Amino acid sequence: RNFFTKRTKELKPAVQSAPGWKLFGKVPPRENLPKDSKIIQQEYEARTGRMYKPPPPSARRKNIEFEPLSTTALILEDRPANLPAKSVEEALRHRQEYDEMVAEAKKREIKEAHKRKKIMRARFKQEENIASAMVIWVNEILPNWEGMRATRRVRELWWQGLPPSVRGKVWSLAVGNELNITPELYEIFLSRAKERWKSFSETSSENDIEDAGASVADREASLELIKLDISRTFPSLYIFQKGGPYHDLLHSVLGAYTCYRPDVGYVQGMSFIAAVLILNLEEADAFIAFANLLNKPCQLAFFRVDHSMMLKYFAAFEVFFEENLPKLFLHFKSYSLTPDIYLIDWIFTLYSKSLPLDLACRVWDVFCRDGEEFLFRTGLGILRLYEDILLQMDFIHIAQFLTKLPEDITSEKLFSCIAAIQMQNSNKKWAQVFASLMKDNKEGDKNHSPALKS
Repeated sequence: RNFFTKRTKELKPAVQSAPGWKLFGKVPPRENLPKDSKIIQQEYEARTGRMYKPPPPSARRKNIEFEPLSTTALILEDRPANLPAKSVEEALRHRQEYDEMVAEAKKREIKEAHKRKKIMRARFKQEENIASAMVIWVNEILPNWEGMRATRRVRELWWQGLPPSVRGKVWSLAVGNELNITPELYEIFLSRAKERWKSFSETSSENDIEDAGASVADREASLELIKLDISRTFPSLYIFQKGGPYHDLLHSVLGAYTCYRPDVGYVQGMSFIAAVLILNLEEADAFIAFANLLNKPCQLAFFRVDHSMMLKYFAAFEVFFEENLPKLFLHFKSYSLTPDIYLIDWIFTLYSKSLPLDLACRVWDVFCRDGEEFLFRTGLGILRLYEDILLQMDFIHIAQFLTKLPEDITSEKLFSCIAAIQMQNSNKKWAQVFASLMKDNKEGDKNHSPALKS
């Protein structure tokens, strides 16, 4: 290092053509001193013959109302000193490109801001509607339930969705208590369920788990199945998982019902219905509503796997399917796609597994008002909502789509489609069509109903 430094110092200013020493031979010496930016600018102008005067700093980026939070503005910066400066045309082009980028970004920001404001306005409006509806339900409707429940005003208010604060109370009143179950009766069956769970853990003796009207194997499997299903109930909420605040509560309600109705036992899908009730009612009230709800003809037919009754429901559904959605009906028929493929899962859980929870609760609201008819009307509303998509699918994709519906489904879109469904065929309503099917002979059922796989 010292050697080269010393030689550099000893070198005398010489003519450019004079030879000098380099490491691998003689080459003309070269000045390596850094040039000033002004010299570079002058040399560039001499070579190109162009003269450029950069715009004053005040005119470049002053008084800009909107500055994007990115590297977009770098396009306006001057080049480094060791590079040629921009020409006038290039600077003007960069300024134009920058202005276009800023305008586009500003337009996008304004659009997103309007979208956010629209969402917030809709949310505030919804909250105001819920608050005003709650006052009407609490002060006017609930105190005069029997006299007002069937009025047009209440039915219209009911269709719009129940306020969460009164939802459980309205459900209980609408479902009723035809079974005359009391909180004390719930405690009795809960104690019996706890004894059986204890006996299962202590012994496998069949005598300890026998129950009138049910086989030993079915009774034990039914109770054990509850433990497996609870962890699968609304897994995204985590509140029903082991250690969650509602895990033991759901376990108790399902166990008590299994002992209360040994002829039905526990069936997969019940956990979702019980969970929705627990989220809106106290423990004993949830059990009372659960037992009465499952005692309705439609739910009893499905949970007891009454094939002949299920076929009647499917046949009635297809009557209104063909009436409302003839193209989709023929498309399903061409693939021999029968309602049991998708309806069973929807009916078993009352849509609480298939739809977002808040939307499922709104379906429950009107179901408690209109009864089983609305369950099938909701199914037709879903098919209507996705009719254009389903018409382009084959058997496999239709079955997969209807088994797992899109998560972005909204209540406004679904209920507008449900409202467009006409539950009337040849001047016959749902109850009349179903009653006529009940009178048909078995041969008539085979002609109108899809084959149900057990």
